[in-house]
Amino acid sequence: MAENEPTHKEELKIVNDLIKDIDVAMFTTIVGNKPVSRPLQTQEAEFDGDLWFLTLKDTDKYQEILQNPSVNVAYAGKSYVSISGSAQFIDDLERKKEYWNPVFDKLLNTTYDDPNVILIKVTAETAEYWESGNMTKTVKNFAKKLTGNEDEGDKKQMNDTVEFN
Repeated sequence: MAENEPTHKEELKIVNDLIKDIDVAMFTTIVGNKPVSRPLQTQEAEFDGDLWFLTLKDTDKYQEILQNPSVNVAYAGKSYVSISGSAQFIDDLERKKEYWNPVFDKLLNTTYDDPNVILIKVTAETAEYWESGNMTKTVKNFAKKLTGNEDEGDKKQMNDTVEFN
């Protein structure tokens, strides 16, 4: 690791700080070879490498994720963050209740305990972020750093990168 290179924990904190005040993200799935984006509200949970969303099973995005779990989540505000990862569905009633708010009652026209309501958990694999006035930072190759399985060639190629796995 380079002397001034942030640790994995510091990188997570940077991404968390950049997205924590942005309520809605553009959530992109893949249909065939075509990306499809739509706005989704990120659930209020500290970013630890995972992002959480609520959706319904009878939606296109549900079917799209079943076909291809590769997704991208983009945030825009004072900073810009693009997180690529893998989505999976989690049916956890307590977590749905925790993340639910009255807006969803109207927006989704249901309640958190409806069996059609499902959580999307996105496990981040890479993230890029742009801060006002700064160059793009890429966060990837975390698994190599965490396990110490990088060789000197990897270290030279990684620069400011970390991968979430």
